[in-house]
Amino acid sequence: MRWIWIDKFIDFESGVRATAIKNVSLAEEHLHDHFPGYPVMPASLIIEGMAQTAGILVGEARNFEEKVILAKVKRAVFRREVRPGERITYEATIDQVTEEAAVTTGRVTVEGEELAQIDIVFSHIDNNLSGLEFPKENFVFTDDFKSLLQSYNVGRGK
Repeated sequence: MRWIWIDKFIDFESGVRATAIKNVSLAEEHLHDHFPGYPVMPASLIIEGMAQTAGILVGEARNFEEKVILAKVKRAVFRREVRPGERITYEATIDQVTEEAAVTTGRVTVEGEELAQIDIVFSHIDNNLSGLEFPKENFVFTDDFKSLLQSYNVGRGK
């Protein structure tokens, strides 16, 4: 099972930037444990939502031909908590893409208020320098992830 931490893309400029949203709902089981009586969206899952937004942006920029994985969170600064009923907006921008890696800058807002800055480095593991072999199929960009982008394109008549 794979968890998807974004609901849909609301803006997507190939190779440049992407914006996705996540509606936080008390119906999500993880909120009942984090923290009982005062549920908040875990910061680690907000980072993963940004990684998914930026990762799809990076993968699409190279036609999903490479396996793109999170290599490093360069910066993750949070200003407050996110509670059920709020909507998270992830804004990812590509700073640099090379054969081996990509660097992205991320801004996270809730109802227009800045929540976090999350900058991520991704590795293109098929082009790594370690000499490791990986399966040929792209296990990173599954149909579930690609359908998020396809639904954005369908909504725009593409």
